[in-house]
Amino acid sequence: MRRGEVWWVAFDERRPVVLLSGDAASGFRVMQVVAPAGVDISGLGVEVAVGAMEGLPFEGVLRIAIPRPGSTPCTWLTTVSRDDLIERAGVLPSAKLGEIEDALRLGGLGEAKKERTP
Repeated sequence: MRRGEVWWVAFDERRPVVLLSGDAASGFRVMQVVAPAGVDISGLGVEVAVGAMEGLPFEGVLRIAIPRPGSTPCTWLTTVSRDDLIERAGVLPSAKLGEIEDALRLGGLGEAKKERTP
């Protein structure tokens, strides 16, 4: 399992995530693919599109909130175990992974980009 792979996981239902870092012993840091906001979120967050090109049956985004004073940003960043990962759907091209890294830095989540793969 490597950084940038897209996997299906078992949360309350089957959902796609992108692996950002981790290993089987400590868990995998992932970000859930969600539906696009459908409105301009400039200044509030960044959306990186993922979909059919990455192995998914629908178009979605990784949404990273931009921290602001007086607000608590909501992200879809979490840690899952190997047992949560159901099936590999695909892998992100390196350019798309770069977009995600840039968005994570903008959102103050630069530490999430560290790779610790087995």
